[in-house]
Amino acid sequence: MNRSRFAFAVMTPALVLAMTGCHHKKKVAYRPPPPPARTGTYGTRPSSGSSSSATATTPKPVVPPQTPPDVHGRPAVVETGLASWYGPPYAGRQGADGKVYDQNAMTAAHLTLPLGSIVRVTNLQTNQTAVVKITDRGPFVRGRIIDLSLAAAKATGLYRMGVANVRVEAWTPGPSTAANAIPGGRWCVQVGAFEKEKDALKLKDDLMRRYSTAKVIEFTGPTGHWVRINPVRPDKAHADEVAESIHTRDGAAPFLVRTD
Repeated sequence: MNRSRFAFAVMTPALVLAMTGCHHKKKVAYRPPPPPARTGTYGTRPSSGSSSSATATTPKPVVPPQTPPDVHGRPAVVETGLASWYGPPYAGRQGADGKVYDQNAMTAAHLTLPLGSIVRVTNLQTNQTAVVKITDRGPFVRGRIIDLSLAAAKATGLYRMGVANVRVEAWTPGPSTAANAIPGGRWCVQVGAFEKEKDALKLKDDLMRRYSTAKVIEFTGPTGHWVRINPVRPDKAHADEVAESIHTRDGAAPFLVRTD
């Protein structure tokens, strides 16, 4: 009896140790694995080739899509005609509004709408529509009424077509009595594009003699050499008179252009 008690006393610590060890192994076996490594707050996993430094890199913020401006009420101008689009070599150049032209923004060029006008352009062939802002002047091609940015051309299905018949609905900035409303504003006449600079300079000299009070300048654009006449009275009526009086031998066409 004493021996069995002694044996039990000796074996009991061993059993306790064995039980403790089993319990410890059980905890390790069922311990949940750590979650996979993630970067930033977006929960994106690094690629298999990423280093530890790359894992800690904060991802670039997501840029929200551009929200087109609201258009309400009746448009001030509605016209139908051919539209084209322009990108290089104009991308990165300063537009008529004084800002650098971004071909990926929803903008457009128009000869006579006030800068800042909001325009809804509808491709009459695909029925796709885009809302753009007038930030530049053009197109300087007879028969075309608007030049869309690359982004606007893609939005209206014009990108691959190149030229398409569209409907233009314009809402001009400010009240109808403002200085930049239609038909107010400042107007000029541009003539070109000349392939040779000497032809543009010759027309400039001729126009300076004929319109001694007007400001006549010659400048080079992406498509050639141009001449611009700014009448002393820059209203549309006087600009129309100047445009109708210009005839060139090589057929360079005058364009009535709004400068504001």
